[in-house]
Amino acid sequence: MTDLDTLSVNTIRGLCMDAVQKANSGHPGTPMGMAPVAYTLWQRFLRFDPADPIWPNRDRFVLSEGHASALLWSLLHLTGVRTVDPEYEVLGRPAVTLDDLKSFRQLDSRCPGHPEYRWTSGVETTTGPLGQGVATSVGMAIAGQWLAARYNRDDFTLFDFDVYALAGDGCMMEGVSSEAASLAGHLRLSNLCWIYDSNRVTIEGHTDITFTEDVAARFLAYGWNVTTVADAGDLGRIGRAFHSFRAEATRPTLILVHSHIGYGSPVEDSPKAHGAPFGPEGVRATKRALGLPPDADFHIPDGVPDWFARGIGARGGQLRSHWEKTFDAYRGAYPELADELERIQRRELPDGWETALPTFPADPRGLASRDSSGQVLNAVAKAVPWVLGGSADLAPSTKTRLTFGGAGDFQPYDRAGRNLHFGVREHAAAAVANGMALTKLRPFWSGFLIFSDYAKAAIRLSALMEIPTVHIFTHDSIGVGEDGPTHQPVEQLAGLRATPGLLVFRPADANEVAETWRVVAGLRRAPAALVLSRQPLPTLDRTRLGAATGVAWGAYVLADADRGEPEVILLATGSEVALALAAHEELTAEGIASRVVSMPCWELFDRQPREYRDQVLPPAVTRRVAVEEGSTLGWDRYVGADGAVVGMHTFGASAPLKQLLTKFGFTPERVARVARDLVAPG
Repeated sequence: MTDLDTLSVNTIRGLCMDAVQKANSGHPGTPMGMAPVAYTLWQRFLRFDPADPIWPNRDRFVLSEGHASALLWSLLHLTGVRTVDPEYEVLGRPAVTLDDLKSFRQLDSRCPGHPEYRWTSGVETTTGPLGQGVATSVGMAIAGQWLAARYNRDDFTLFDFDVYALAGDGCMMEGVSSEAASLAGHLRLSNLCWIYDSNRVTIEGHTDITFTEDVAARFLAYGWNVTTVADAGDLGRIGRAFHSFRAEATRPTLILVHSHIGYGSPVEDSPKAHGAPFGPEGVRATKRALGLPPDADFHIPDGVPDWFARGIGARGGQLRSHWEKTFDAYRGAYPELADELERIQRRELPDGWETALPTFPADPRGLASRDSSGQVLNAVAKAVPWVLGGSADLAPSTKTRLTFGGAGDFQPYDRAGRNLHFGVREHAAAAVANGMALTKLRPFWSGFLIFSDYAKAAIRLSALMEIPTVHIFTHDSIGVGEDGPTHQPVEQLAGLRATPGLLVFRPADANEVAETWRVVAGLRRAPAALVLSRQPLPTLDRTRLGAATGVAWGAYVLADADRGEPEVILLATGSEVALALAAHEELTAEGIASRVVSMPCWELFDRQPREYRDQVLPPAVTRRVAVEEGSTLGWDRYVGADGAVVGMHTFGASAPLKQLLTKFGFTPERVARVARDLVAPG
């Protein structure tokens, strides 16, 4: 270790201590222990250009133990990472200024309590919920392998980036990391390196009270390459471990690092070092132990920024410059592929892709929306070569397999395949899809709606990060029938709709499905959840009903009163739209003027101008009935105090579908009766 190595490592530690102390909030212990490892990776190995933190072939660094965010903020500041705007243009100002560090965890600081994607440039993914970062990194590694298989040529290597994730004991305990590690081992993702910070401390105490398994043996069983560094402060051994990773050609790598939480502080190796500042005296004592000026806050010694500039800055700049020259030559040799890559980076789609969308003729027998979605998905994926994904072992049921020629399966022996097999790993599937979306591909994953609960944390993060992950859920209601209440979703729709920024679609027929995909495929900064039926839904006759293009507005008038204003409005989604239409016909026959509104996406409807919303739901028409085979929570915002909701107030039951519909009141007669009682009470 050179003097500048030592000085740089301790400068990182000093900045982390000071940021946490000034905020009087945060986690100083992990940055103190792992600063030498992070420093070695960034300064000697990471292929990353601070001047252009989004160049496509950069290595990715994921801080999975996101509570140690001060470590990342210090690195971003010292290496001079530049900001990127929402249009992916690199700007000149620093991503993290010293003032940002000084306002760590404060309002509007670029140094929040956990790394947040899209808020601070240089953050590859939002982390904090433990295990999410490492699971997401698997998706990034898959994307890297897929990009290399599709776009590299013998004379052009455009993609060979590596993905590093720094994880702690908590990450290793979370189930999602086990799911993701198992998948990564099967797929032999040799471009993936997890660095396990084994400091043997969690909030409640030392890990011997909860976590005594042999982690190295577990990862060997997963099929990983495992190497151990006995001392986190030994930069030579750390470097050899990273060389071991780079030399590994067939397996992902786990580097198990034994570290000392709160290194150098009075509370070293104590749970007290985990989640609280050291205190003014503790900070001064630690600085003295590290050879730093004890009374100088946020001190950056002369020579340290220049040292980073000569290390990661120079190396990253040269690598990026070489890549850009290579890509310029590639554009001349392979213009169509180059155009694809430029569109991928801008999250744009090929010209004319919409012409691939099918239309469906009216058919009273119809199709399950999972079936029509499968047809539309295949058409979209064929037109957009960077759409890929799979299911949590349910593709035959969710109808998400890509079946056109050349689609293939992503496996260790075929990196160009576009069908992914996630196995029975819903949580990892969603997180992996997020990682692929963060690498600018257009991923989807699928499962049964009831099992969205397993993936909720990753679904939430896709919305928080504003990335266009597509979550596809089938078996959307008590229509599952005989499988019973364990498989019949009731509260899941309400839970998904409660997630800010997530667009939840429950289309009513095949043409609404096609229009849903038209909207979803074009999303750049929002995820979507498609909620689809197992049972057939009639394909509606659009020559006499509202056009399915109304999906783009979230809700639209599907059928209206023969003349004048309606006396009652029937609102529905999915399979219940046909039910509302049947009730509408019954009411019409009785001389009651009614309107049917299909509401496939509440979120889009709520974004429309008030003028449009009032056209669909006239404020003067207060008698409204909502119909949906799910929790009634949330429908009151549309039906109001004078309305009613035909929905689920309990869990379902195991029985054939028709018996369930009768038992729980999802019949035209029941809906018509509820509407009739509103119009003429008593």
